[in-house]
Amino acid sequence: MTAPTVEAAIHELMDLAWNLVHDLLQERGLLGDGLFVEEFTGIHSWVEGITRYTVLHSREVAVLFVDTRPVDAIAFHHDLLGADDPARFFTRRSKAVRASGGQGA
Repeated sequence: MTAPTVEAAIHELMDLAWNLVHDLLQERGLLGDGLFVEEFTGIHSWVEGITRYTVLHSREVAVLFVDTRPVDAIAFHHDLLGADDPARFFTRRSKAVRASGGQGA
């Protein structure tokens, strides 16, 4: 179970972009049976320059958001937790940052 504020943050971000997240997970072959917003229980967010990165994860998948737009999804693994740069696990980070006008690499 997650803390109410964490749960609210996850739901707010996912509610804004659920159709895009669904399409991204489907495109990456990560859309399993019964995947619901409620299954996302972890959030890690940070700012680089003017760009906010957020990783939301369930026990099965992790989704990278640049600002409020989901840009990549991968199968979740515990190496993401506590990583200095969790975005490095995602392959579409650089392209998404350039498209958003952010400062990241």
